[in-house]
Amino acid sequence: MRLLFITSNRIGDAVLSTGLLSHLIDRDPGIRVTVAAGPASAPLFGAVPGLERVIVLRKDRFKAHWWRLWRSVGLNRWDVAVDLRRSAILGLIRAGEKMTVPKATGAVHRVDLLGQMIGRSANPPLPKLWWNAPHDANAVKLLGDTAGPLLAIGPTANWQGKIWPAERFVELIETLTGPGGPMQDARVAVFGGPNERPQANPVLRAIPQVRRVDLVGKADLLTAAAVLHRASLYVGNDSGLMHMAAAVGVPTVGLFGPSEDALYAPRGRNAIAVRTPESMAELIGFPGYDRHTVGSLMTSLTVDSVLTGVESLMGWTPR
Repeated sequence: MRLLFITSNRIGDAVLSTGLLSHLIDRDPGIRVTVAAGPASAPLFGAVPGLERVIVLRKDRFKAHWWRLWRSVGLNRWDVAVDLRRSAILGLIRAGEKMTVPKATGAVHRVDLLGQMIGRSANPPLPKLWWNAPHDANAVKLLGDTAGPLLAIGPTANWQGKIWPAERFVELIETLTGPGGPMQDARVAVFGGPNERPQANPVLRAIPQVRRVDLVGKADLLTAAAVLHRASLYVGNDSGLMHMAAAVGVPTVGLFGPSEDALYAPRGRNAIAVRTPESMAELIGFPGYDRHTVGSLMTSLTVDSVLTGVESLMGWTPR
């Protein structure tokens, strides 16, 4: 049996789609999988069970990328073909079963929406990531042999408006890992993409060198997943990394403000969202709002609010 799975360009959306992919793989053991995804998210799928091929789907003018994709897959016969980008390509593909994501009616979380495709909107399959032994080996090299708890921090995002101020992350880290904290003397791993070091540096500089693990721009996606799997707790902005943390099972606290947690909160067996007192509409509805020049819209989210969320998630005694 063969499966064609067309998923998102964005890392976060691609991670959220992995629950559906996992369900289809488990439903048809031994199925051979081809994944088509954007350049940013394609590396997530490098260790999928039964993988035959990952097709990197780079957008072209006049939607020529769909023609290129059809030339790669259109002459094959598929048992299952899934299109999560709601393109017209399924109409040109031979497949025994065709699945496309429905339009959302109201505020429906992406995972629940994908669950509707298989009749499991009330109990959708949760996101899941796969990695292999080389990624585990890389994770060990990056973390070293030091034992003890690991706090993972995601202080960056793809847009300034979604970034909680660095000084708040620093205060949170000091409260959790400083003297008397619930993770006293824990190492702190700081994550970020290759171009996000300016966002991460203020947080990195505040962590004692002996406990600092600098992973900004130093880990591919599946190595990052292997590192996250070893963490005791993850706290970070709304981002693809946040969704990865929830997918690998680490207790995850996602920080939200000018994005919809009702649609994109981290989904996992041990994940929650903590948001600003204001809704997204309230945060971006002021006169003169410009998405490209606005600063952080997360300043009303207090450290105490995040700590309360962490304590609730971890079952710690409130301060």
